[in-house]
Amino acid sequence: MQPLTRTAVIALCCGALGSCAVGPDFHTPAAPDTPSYTRAPQPASTVAASGAAGVAQSFETVDHAPLTWWTQFQSDALNQLVSDALQHSPTLEQARARLTEAQENYNAQAGATLFPSVDAKISGTRQKIDLAAFGITSVPNPGPFTLYNASVSVSYVLDVFGGNRRALEATMAQVDYQAFELDAARLTLAGNVVSTAIRRASVQRQIELTGQIADAQAQQLAITERRYAAGGASEFDVRSQRTLLAQTRATLPPLATQLAQADHQLAILTGVAPANAQFGDIALDALHLPDTVPLTLPSTLARERPDIRASEALLHQASANVGVATANLYPQFSFSAGIGSERTRIEDVVNGLNIWNIGFNLMQPIFHGGELHAKKRAAAAAYEAALADYRQTVLLALQQVADTLRALENDARELQARDEAARQAQANVAIVQSQYAAGGVSQFALIDTQRQALQTTLDRTRAQADRFADTAALFQALGGTPLPAGAQP
Repeated sequence: MQPLTRTAVIALCCGALGSCAVGPDFHTPAAPDTPSYTRAPQPASTVAASGAAGVAQSFETVDHAPLTWWTQFQSDALNQLVSDALQHSPTLEQARARLTEAQENYNAQAGATLFPSVDAKISGTRQKIDLAAFGITSVPNPGPFTLYNASVSVSYVLDVFGGNRRALEATMAQVDYQAFELDAARLTLAGNVVSTAIRRASVQRQIELTGQIADAQAQQLAITERRYAAGGASEFDVRSQRTLLAQTRATLPPLATQLAQADHQLAILTGVAPANAQFGDIALDALHLPDTVPLTLPSTLARERPDIRASEALLHQASANVGVATANLYPQFSFSAGIGSERTRIEDVVNGLNIWNIGFNLMQPIFHGGELHAKKRAAAAAYEAALADYRQTVLLALQQVADTLRALENDARELQARDEAARQAQANVAIVQSQYAAGGVSQFALIDTQRQALQTTLDRTRAQADRFADTAALFQALGGTPLPAGAQP
């Protein structure tokens, strides 16, 4: 058998061994086997209250978390805000660029690993040879000459023990990680837009009601001052009323700050400077509270929530790195070959091939001071750390869903109580208005009753906003991934 043929046979045999790869094969960790999120049974529905956002919410088990979950609030203005954010957010642009970077890194590594390297080279070298240095003294030294070389070389590392494939597997896991990070960024962005819009609507309504309360207290102060001037009230009464009015007015600037901050945050989330923000007002009472809330099983949550999937991708990468470290302990094989033409005249380079080489290399690590075994143990420890991080991510996701489920249950109860207080306060207003018309009570008492009714309405507004915000938090906790930018719901 010729040397070239014998070498090729050896290379093919070694390549056939490449079907096996050392190191662990990755398997997705088992999903949570618990059937529910909370220890106590989850009620089939929440309690109901009258008025806006008072509907009883029921929980329906579904196969998959909803994607465009924000549309269930039935607000065109809110839908437009989320759409603008998904299209123009710099955060998503950054996540998309990182995904592209990971994909191209994989393409580069795959090209360098799966295929032979082929290089062409053309060179010209001016030389002078001293024949006496080679022991040839009877022949005169030739004059300087130029040696021209044109060659093509091929090299390939045979992946006998799968180290290269494990490295590619790790790089592909990094691509998966960046893809899930992009999904997580979309989900977080949509959740932030919705929660900020709800908070803005709540603060705006609180400012309106607080202003009305301050107006009522100003009227009471004016009445008290007239009484004081007439000798029917003390200076203490006047100063007490002024204190109440000042305290109420003191709550307005912080609310105005919160409103401005919400405006600025919405601007940043939608990718524009705060000074250029343009979006329509979203009234709290204009939002629709979903009466049926879809709820996936914990096992589905672990398969759909993007931060869990991203953690799983890092676990996959750590598993593949164990295989890379293991393969480095075994022999490494490489194959190289070259062919070309070497002439003293450049026009003769294309006349024929007069040089060639072929080689097969085997390298077996023998002693590296424990480096390779230590790296394998380090890779195994990194896998254990990634596994613990994955488990922690799953547990935190389960906690978030459990927290929001209990919050929704208690939000409904609070709103029911706040609504009852508001209705009783309005009934008192009707009674006192009748008494005032009949001359049975003073104008001060009527205004005070109206002020108390406004306060109960203010408290109900906060409870109403909490119910909207926690509903959005539940959707986000379930991991419904928003659609890519430009896609229509």
